[in-house]
Formats: sequence, structure tokens, C-alpha cells
Amino acid sequence: MNSTTAATRHFVDISIHLENDVISDPPGLGPKINYTNHQMSFEQISPFFPGLKKEDLPDGEAWAVEDVQLNTHNGTHLDAPYHFHSTMNEGEPSLSIDEVDLNWCFQPGIKLDFRHFEDGYVVTAQDVEDELKRIGHSLQPLDIVLVNTGAGARYGQPDYVRSGCGMGFEATMYLLERGVRLTGTDAWSWDAPFAHTAKKFAETGDASLIWEGHKAGRLIGYCHLEKLGNLAALPASGFMVSCFPVKIRGASAGWTRAVAIFDSNFLPSIPASNLASSG
Repeated sequence: MNSTTAATRHFVDISIHLENDVISDPPGLGPKINYTNHQMSFEQISPFFPGLKKEDLPDGEAWAVEDVQLNTHNGTHLDAPYHFHSTMNEGEPSLSIDEVDLNWCFQPGIKLDFRHFEDGYVVTAQDVEDELKRIGHSLQPLDIVLVNTGAGARYGQPDYVRSGCGMGFEATMYLLERGVRLTGTDAWSWDAPFAHTAKKFAETGDASLIWEGHKAGRLIGYCHLEKLGNLAALPASGFMVSCFPVKIRGASAGWTRAVAIFDSNFLPSIPASNLASSG
């Protein structure tokens, strides 16, 4: 490629689908999508055009449209600080999703591979430091840190919401104190699965164990992505992450099509099926 030719960008989709009948949330909290196809929708279009007959339309087809019932935390989404607590930065009102700094949402990505940890394990600051040393990366302010847990491989399975390790308070603070403001996980939650935390709480009565990674946002405001996909396809570094959220006034989260972006100067060995290119 000569200097006058635009670089080719390669995209790796790190989002999951919004879809019916796939286990991505606890019972009763999943999305509900009602599909209307081109043959079913004539009754929707005909009131706009009095006298119109179905056979007047090409192939008798109107439009396709979907009605979707969603929680702001369905599918791949970005949590705002407001989700974690009413205040952040030790007393400031927490940012809602429409107030999040968009500069946080397009930055270099770093992947920490924690797939070897057992389900329910709470990642420590030492674990994070050890993994950063292993991949040879020194954290920079605003790096987007993605955590690859064992949950990614369990998406859609009955045990998905109980799978994967979680990021503890001290691990989260380790990142935030070094200028990270946006993180992500392929698990249902940034924290350890509730089923595991509930056992520890029952044994100890220590409520500080509940949602401890999220609650780090009380001290330093931050966002995180949950229910990412395809993280196993990413290298440890060398890519950008784009994860701009849908702008919902006053909301605790917004859906996002999270994407890892590589340029032609750094393209690791990623299966072609995981890539889309834009010249």
C-alpha cells in the first residue's frame, strides 16, 4: 500500500445479539421482540393510502418492522455511573448515560485474559498487575480495558449468568486510579455472578461483598460494558474500541454496538469470519 492509499480498517464485532429465546439474562429480564414481516404489515400501511390494495404493492409486500420490549441492560450495553450509585467521585451527582463523556467511548483497547479463573472468582489488583506484566502493557489514561472471562463461551447456555469471574473493588480501583474510565466484560456482570456472592454473604454477613466492583464508582466515576462477545478473537492490544451508547435521557445504561477496530498496519491472526473491512 503506497502513502497515497487510504489504510484499510478491520472491524471485529464484540457485541451480542438482542434476540428472543436465548439465555442472556435471569428469568423474566430478557428482551422480547415481535417481528412483523412484509406480508403481515399491509394493515399498517393501508391507512396512510386510502384505496390501496395489497396487490397494488410490488409482490404484495409492505414493510418489515419489529416491536421490541427492552431493559436498558439487555444485550451489549454501557453502564453509566448512575447505575452503580446516586453519587460518584466521593459526592458528585452520578452521570447518567446521556451525560457520559463520549471521549471515553473511543479509545485504545486492552484485553485481560482471565478465562483461567474459576466461576465466581473475584479478581484482585495483583491479578490485574500480573496480567498487564504478562502482556507487556503499561496502562495509559482512558485505555478501555476489556476482561475476557469464561462466561463468553457460555453465552446462551443455562449457566451463562452464573459463569465467569468478576472484578472486585480493589481490581477496579487499580484501573481507575491509573486513569481508566471505561471497562468491559463478556460476563453478565462486571462483578462476580450473584449466585457466588450470595453464598459468601450468607457465610459472612458482609454486605461490602455485594456489587463491590460496581460500587468503586462511588469513589471514581467510570463506565463499563457488559455482555460483550467475541473477546477471545482479540489480541491483548493493538486495537481501538468504539462503544458509543444510545442517548436515553436520565438513564442508567444505553445499548451499544461495541466494535474493536484494527488498521492495516496491525492486523493479528483473526479468523476471516470475525472480520469486516472498510477500505
